[in-house]
Amino acid sequence: MTVGLFIPCYVNQFYPQAAIATLQLLQKLGVEVVYPPRQTCCGQPMANSGFEHLTQDCNRLFLENFSDFDYIVAPSASCVLHVKQHLHAPTNPALAERTRSRVYELVEFLTDVLKVDNLTARFPHRVGIHQSCHGLRGLYLAQMSELNASPFSKPVQLLNMVDGLELVDLDRPDECCGFGGTFCVAEEAVSVKMGKDRVTDHVKNGAEYITSVDLSCLMHLEGILHRNKSAVKAVHIAEILNATV
Repeated sequence: MTVGLFIPCYVNQFYPQAAIATLQLLQKLGVEVVYPPRQTCCGQPMANSGFEHLTQDCNRLFLENFSDFDYIVAPSASCVLHVKQHLHAPTNPALAERTRSRVYELVEFLTDVLKVDNLTARFPHRVGIHQSCHGLRGLYLAQMSELNASPFSKPVQLLNMVDGLELVDLDRPDECCGFGGTFCVAEEAVSVKMGKDRVTDHVKNGAEYITSVDLSCLMHLEGILHRNKSAVKAVHIAEILNATV
């Protein structure tokens, strides 16, 4: 099995430690990982702003970089969901369809493909999980609280394998943080208020760290934490699952 490591542009620029943790974690689990150096933005910001017709070069480059791998794995639910839903190739639709089916967010790859049932990680802290909207309602990484259905959570399944980690219960466990990509620019006041509500929930319930499958959400929450001079830290789930101390 050979995995192409898809690192979204904002992860590469702002949170390279999450990319490194993803690589190291996959290698610990015996996966052969290749990082295509020519990769760049998947086109999500343009598509979300109404300019999907301008993303064809992004699609073409993504297929050039990743179409030959058995699986494509990324530490970003939002970018994975975009590729799964919007990767197209007018001249070769079969190739695009096959590539879309091979793209996985890191957590779902660990639980659904590798079927991980044991981790050697240690992270002795109280952790709150932020359920990103793309991960929750797009990739179905956990059950939505508004549904009358049996609960499940793939991130919780993995975090429960981490030695010393204590998950905190939140009052509103799957509420949006307000980031929403360009939404946080177009509707700044609403976005900030939603983010403050999420931070308050975690702080109130004693979290030392906030984790998520989406660094875009964590970047938004981290900014609010910094402005509040809070001791609570934001960390991607890959960094916790790869932690040893």
